[in-house]
Amino acid sequence: MALKTTRYDTADYLKTKKDVTAYLNAVFDDGDPALIAHALGVVARAEGMGEVAKQAGLTRPSLYKALSEDGRPEFSTVLKVLRALGLKLKIAA
Repeated sequence: MALKTTRYDTADYLKTKKDVTAYLNAVFDDGDPALIAHALGVVARAEGMGEVAKQAGLTRPSLYKALSEDGRPEFSTVLKVLRALGLKLKIAA
């Protein structure tokens, strides 16, 4: 019997705001800007990229581009996406 594998997609496991919050907190703790952009893209896909883009005031293609592997979103874009997802960026010591 052959082993059947499927592609892993983190977006499939982000079912609740608690899941999303835990995931993004872990990514922000790492501090890698490219990983943060990627993670925001994963969350946006989990929530529906088109709707997130609309809520953020961006086009869907521009959001995909900004959060792609090669994308380097401006900080204002990151904040727009977080707001569109119903999330806030907070600083803690």
